[in-house]
Amino acid sequence: MRESGRVVAAALAAVREMMTAGVTTGDINHRVEEVLAAWGARPAFPLEAGFPTAACVSVNEEVVHGLPGKRVLKNGDIVSVDVGAILNDFIGDGAWTFPVGDVDGKVRRLLDAGEEALHRAVAAAKVGNGLDDVGRAVESCARENGFSVVRDFVGHGVGKKLHEEPQVPNYSPVGKNLVGIVFSRGMVLALEPMLNAGSFKVKWAKDGWTVVTADNSVSCHFEHTVAVGKDGGEVLTAL
Repeated sequence: MRESGRVVAAALAAVREMMTAGVTTGDINHRVEEVLAAWGARPAFPLEAGFPTAACVSVNEEVVHGLPGKRVLKNGDIVSVDVGAILNDFIGDGAWTFPVGDVDGKVRRLLDAGEEALHRAVAAAKVGNGLDDVGRAVESCARENGFSVVRDFVGHGVGKKLHEEPQVPNYSPVGKNLVGIVFSRGMVLALEPMLNAGSFKVKWAKDGWTVVTADNSVSCHFEHTVAVGKDGGEVLTAL
């Protein structure tokens, strides 16, 4: 899984280099396809989830599962790119939200908070902790910075399948006991905080795939494939 994680990291690093105004979301997907092919990997999303392209490319108010196409990026946009790669039958899954040119202060703070939330989630992925620890880590970071956590979509186990148990919420659900699952060495999780600048509520776009914020506020998405360790998670998809 370290190998498949490196493929995802390479794809996201390549995408980061092309984040300029004038690039299309389709261009980004094409670059991801090129990197995966160069590593001898296959895209996980079409094979595992039926998604039509190698990458999900979500812009501004789009939270996840954005369909790449002819949309042209402009200065001030933020773009979440989610990549899944299959190599030697194992899957790596990662996402990052990139700024295009100069973004305003609140958007910059949102990106910083999303990245920090991911770091805290990784630190919580250690032996003896559980799902609540990850959820609290992400939610507390969001609240400290004045943002909300998407609740309708969560992290997950990952291995030979893209979505495996357990589901990993980015908040601590009220009235639900998640303490029953205790992390042990060797577990691998896809941790993926999704933070909104406004309400946590989301809705489906007309294309049937893209998820957008209900109030049209901007959103960020950061994800790493992480192996549970004694003192915290080992990131397998580090850029």
